[in-house]
Amino acid sequence: MNNLALKHLGGFGIPRKPPSPAQFNWITGGYDIEPEQLELPLPPVDDVLLPDDGAVSLLATETGSQLFVAGFGLFLGKNSERLVVKRGKEKCAELPFFKLQEVLIGSRGVSLSADLLAELCGRGIRVALLNSNGTPFALLTSPMLTATVETRRAQLAAYHDPRGAELCRWIVAGKIHNQEKLLRYFAKSREGERAAALLRAAASLRNMRRDALTVQGLSAEAVRPPLMGLEGTAGRIYWQQVAAMLPSELEFDGRSHQGATDGVNAMLNYGYGILYSHVWGAVMNAGLEPFAGFLHVDRSGKPSLVLDLVEEFRQPVVDRAVLTWLNKGGRVRMQGGLLDGPSREEVAARVLRRLTAEETCRGKSHQVRSIVQMQARLVAGAVRGLRKYRPFPFKW
Repeated sequence: MNNLALKHLGGFGIPRKPPSPAQFNWITGGYDIEPEQLELPLPPVDDVLLPDDGAVSLLATETGSQLFVAGFGLFLGKNSERLVVKRGKEKCAELPFFKLQEVLIGSRGVSLSADLLAELCGRGIRVALLNSNGTPFALLTSPMLTATVETRRAQLAAYHDPRGAELCRWIVAGKIHNQEKLLRYFAKSREGERAAALLRAAASLRNMRRDALTVQGLSAEAVRPPLMGLEGTAGRIYWQQVAAMLPSELEFDGRSHQGATDGVNAMLNYGYGILYSHVWGAVMNAGLEPFAGFLHVDRSGKPSLVLDLVEEFRQPVVDRAVLTWLNKGGRVRMQGGLLDGPSREEVAARVLRRLTAEETCRGKSHQVRSIVQMQARLVAGAVRGLRKYRPFPFKW
């Protein structure tokens, strides 16, 4: 079972015998003598077993800033200054709004009240609804957060001039850089030929990153073909090393973006779906048009700019979280061609923890989710000619 999910609570270091009277607090990670932040009528830790066949399944990061809800028949509503989760008439959880930044709904059969949606939108708290593969099919947010006409006009114009070409070059260079760094990270814990192979591949990726920055062209359309060629070659090198590094019993032969039947690809796709929802929200908050990208081609229903900005965060947020867990003996289970409930919670927990991890950006420490927003605003500044865009280089 997932030791990061609420159903086990042990991942937060809960003492066996809390002081009495006391209530465990998700937000502080300790016990409140007079509980105020969160009220959960839970049985003793060892007796907590919440099945996945329609029962409550809640997940929260250690800071309590994001709430993952998955369970048929759940209802999310508002009670004063708190978000309330109920199943029937039974209250399952309460969370104060000031501790909440996003709500992710990861299953069918979850309903929300109009009062709650109005409160969340008024506070700038996003609601992402995910399908069974983890891909967001809806993102609810206030339209007033994206009412920036000047930025969108500049974004559309930049596609046809050197601003768009420069963004494309750095998007590809940033992704290849983070692929290289993750391979070097895994090489540290290995010896002999396996470590040497990872380092050789990383060196090849470093050269490709340099090549990406030298691609000539004065518009996004002009530089896209050679850049996509470099990205594809780098991806093959990267995933070949990942496949050779993972335990053979996982039977991972390479990336499969859609319709994945193996557990590793299913976990990666589910994690990317959660990442998409965060990047999508950041793009909208920055006043950008999600469907007008630069590197990814325009297509009806395809959020091209979201896919552009996702590239530099795939490795540090999702790949590192999922691949590290699998290398340490984690196992994924499939049910009906999809991840089962515990496996989805495992991915969600680890991706959310990476999004709330601290990283250094421009000389200061920020949570990764804040860096995502900073990068979206940097894109907005770049298309308006206010500053240069540079991808965030994660360091391990």
